[in-house]
Amino acid sequence: MIGVFDSGFGGLSVLDAIAQLLPRADLCYLADTAHVPYGNKPDDFITGRVLAIGQHLAAQGCDLIVVACNTATTTAIQALRDHLQGIPIVGIEPGVKPAAQASQTRHIAVLATEATAKSRRLAHLIATHAAHVRVDVVPCPGWATHVETLRPFTGEFRAEVAARIRPLLAAGVDRIVLGCTHYAFLKPIIQPLLEKHVELVDVAEAVARQVVRLGGEHAALKGHGGRGVLILQATARPERLQVALPMLGLTTLAERSVPAQLVRP
Repeated sequence: MIGVFDSGFGGLSVLDAIAQLLPRADLCYLADTAHVPYGNKPDDFITGRVLAIGQHLAAQGCDLIVVACNTATTTAIQALRDHLQGIPIVGIEPGVKPAAQASQTRHIAVLATEATAKSRRLAHLIATHAAHVRVDVVPCPGWATHVETLRPFTGEFRAEVAARIRPLLAAGVDRIVLGCTHYAFLKPIIQPLLEKHVELVDVAEAVARQVVRLGGEHAALKGHGGRGVLILQATARPERLQVALPMLGLTTLAERSVPAQLVRP
């Protein structure tokens, strides 16, 4: 079985990409909704949550674990790998490298949580893969929380998003990296703001391919026998996780899920 976790609903975009590549996969998704979002939390707190959740998923029988959260990956993935040696751990990082390689204007932007924006891991990604382009890192406080509310996007929030995006376009940015998994669900309000030559960069599909490369198909078929079961778990209000799937357009995941469970790792 493959375990996938995030602070909340954002990692569902990664889960969906994995499920599409591995339709027979047995999956377990854990949303740490009691502590969402991670983006404004101290590093020590995030690391503690990542280790506790990773141990919980391993105890559930997960043979491969996906950290479907940019903040958790940048803060604590190495600690989790040290803690769970022998279990493949797949993280997610902002798509700085593909954005920099594809940029024609040599100017890209990264939309990120506050924690990811200031992280050394993001700075290292930029220094390693984007030294030849200009990179604007844009913290977006509150955006992940807005996705978690599952409410329609208000005019006020749309205006806030536009106020972040339009100056980037005016400055010549032609690739905008979604540096938080929650932001994948903001595409319907970001995409209309963009001109045709400007692209959003989301790495969910790349993460899914990495899962397959690291033996995801083998791990997926072990748990419940490869029936395509999706176990949903949350640390608070699990019923909202069940409701989130159709509301976020993830009807295929909704069809294969069992009733969500409350857990307290």
